[in-house]
Amino acid sequence: MKHKILIIEDDPTIQTQLKSLLSYNGYEVEAVTDFSKVMEQLKAFAPHLVLLDIKLPGNSGFEICSQIRTFSQIPIIFVTSSSTDMDELNSILTGGDAFITKPYNIAILLAKIAALLRRAYGSVQAEVLTWNDADLHLEGGFLEYKGQKADLTKNELKILYYLFKNAGKICPRSDIVDFLWDNQLYVDDNALSVNMTRIREKLDSIGLKGFIKTKHRQGYTL
Repeated sequence: MKHKILIIEDDPTIQTQLKSLLSYNGYEVEAVTDFSKVMEQLKAFAPHLVLLDIKLPGNSGFEICSQIRTFSQIPIIFVTSSSTDMDELNSILTGGDAFITKPYNIAILLAKIAALLRRAYGSVQAEVLTWNDADLHLEGGFLEYKGQKADLTKNELKILYYLFKNAGKICPRSDIVDFLWDNQLYVDDNALSVNMTRIREKLDSIGLKGFIKTKHRQGYTL
C-alpha cells in the first residue's frame, strides 16, 4: 500500500518539486489546486499525511490545520518560509505535528514524513538502504556487509541513515547535528564526533574501513 500525501502549497515551483520528490520516494501525491475547496479535496483524496504552508490564498495554513483537526488526526507537517517563534508556536497550538522551514533539507523532510507515518500507521515494510554493497537495515537496526553484521544504537542508525540518503554528497556536520537532535539547542558538537568514532570502529570490524570519509572543514561523505 502506498501512503497518500496531500500538498497544500500555492507556490507552483515548490509544489512541483515536492510532488516529484515524494512520487520518486514511493508516495501517492496530490496537490490542492482550488484553495476555495481545500476541505473537499482533502476528504475526497483521504491522505495519510498533509504538507501545509502557512501563507495561502484565502484561509491561512493555521486555519486549515484547525479545520482538519475538527474531523481528523492525520499527521500535518508545516513546510513554510515563515520561521518566527510565533509561527512555530501557532503551528503546535493549531494541531501541527512538525514544522520545517524553507529552503527545506530533503533528507530531514523525508525522515520526518517517514517517522510520522510510522508513528500513525505502523511500519509497512522493512526498509533497507544500500551503498557499495553495504546494507543498512532500518527495521533491524544493523549494518550488513558480506555476511557480517554490526548492531547500531539509535543515534548511530540515524547518522548512517542520513549519510546513506545523501550517499555521494558531502554532508555538513551542522546538518547531521540538526537531523540527529532535531534542532535542539545547546547540543555539544563533540557528541557527533563521539558517535562517528564508534560507528567507524563498528564498520572497521566488519571490513568497511574508510567507508565514511571526512572532508576537512566540510563534513562527511560515503
